[in-house]
Amino acid sequence: LPGFPLKNHGNYIVRLGHVVRWLGERAEELGVEVFPGIPAQELLYNEDQSAVCGVATADMGISKDGSPKDSFQRGMELRAKCTILAEGCRGHLTRSLLPKFDLAKGREPMTYGIGIKELWEVEPSKHRPGYAEHTIGWPLNRSEYGGSFLYHIEDNGQPLVSIGFVLGLDYKNPYLNPFKTFQLYKTHPSIRKHLEGGKRIGYGARALNEGGYQNVAKIKGTHNAMLSGCLAAETIFEEFENSGEDVQTITPTKYEKELAESSVMKELRQSRNVRPSFGSPLGLWGGLAYTGTFFALGRGIEPWTLKHGHKDNEKYPKPDGKITFDLLSSVHLTGTNHEEDQPAHLTLKDDTIPEDNIKKNVYMYENVKRPEGKYCPAGVYEFVQKEGGKEGEMRLQINAQNCIHCKTCDIKDPLQNIYWVAPEGGGPKYDGL
Repeated sequence: LPGFPLKNHGNYIVRLGHVVRWLGERAEELGVEVFPGIPAQELLYNEDQSAVCGVATADMGISKDGSPKDSFQRGMELRAKCTILAEGCRGHLTRSLLPKFDLAKGREPMTYGIGIKELWEVEPSKHRPGYAEHTIGWPLNRSEYGGSFLYHIEDNGQPLVSIGFVLGLDYKNPYLNPFKTFQLYKTHPSIRKHLEGGKRIGYGARALNEGGYQNVAKIKGTHNAMLSGCLAAETIFEEFENSGEDVQTITPTKYEKELAESSVMKELRQSRNVRPSFGSPLGLWGGLAYTGTFFALGRGIEPWTLKHGHKDNEKYPKPDGKITFDLLSSVHLTGTNHEEDQPAHLTLKDDTIPEDNIKKNVYMYENVKRPEGKYCPAGVYEFVQKEGGKEGEMRLQINAQNCIHCKTCDIKDPLQNIYWVAPEGGGPKYDGL
């Protein structure tokens, strides 16, 4: 596409999960303590509630009814002069912090996407190490924002293909099913040819920020995450050096200035209008024309900034078991697992009138049922026949053990009544996905 900076020559294709694991090992060698499997459940504040002073980890060994089991362990308070929240998209601690300190005031509404990904072992004859492909459009229509990626990776001689689809969660069609859309995408002849004869060995999904600290036009963000993290570490360390022993909390006041003057913000300013341009009445074509023109001519020199202006609040082929798959076999590949006898981590803000909430969610779109069952990529939300009810009278069943912690439900629930919190333990076990 003319004007789009999708040049990947000279770059590396890696399994990000393995890179993160390697970085974690290097951090531990430097004395950093890492607590895998122990979630931070809530923030701690100083006496006047004016600053964060640490986190509390979750209590372990609690049954569904809230009573302590024999294995009960009280959570720990971890207090610090500076607490850094790096939870990724829709972090549950960050979400509680935003209203407390009014951090979203004067800001554009956040916009999100859902990314669904598979890892394949393919036939050696079809493997092209270093090959990268990005697409937009089909099977989405021109009013829906999304696209795909496909990378050929060589990992210790193993011929792998990483393939995925990202869909903006501001889609308006309540019949749209992100998981099945991804399966349909793989049936296109230009995509199918990479996978035929291969074996799917991994599956995962996660909600994503659309237009945060990543360059939508380049479909890259890991480098900016690392650079912004390095800047944060440097400015925090400087504050530590200058603070006295009796100072309880510090604020890295130079961080915003350092970030604003860095290559991170320079790159992001150039791409700031890419995502919102696809929200114009012209949809896909308008976004392509705008982005192509301004990247080709000026790399974001236009004096205006487009706005999102709103929050993110079906026929599919039957899976063939070779290229396309059903939901449950996909969830199985994530390795997700949760202790069943623990408090629910998928909570309702208002659980006093759940039946009324379910009815609103089911029928809020004219003649449309079960939005939760469509946007969840793990089969967590299921409507089943209500025991003792009339034929066709349904109840919402939450299969929390299926949850792969993508947090899409926290974003896309029409009533914003679902609140994702960290479970006692468990979750997906991604291996280099």
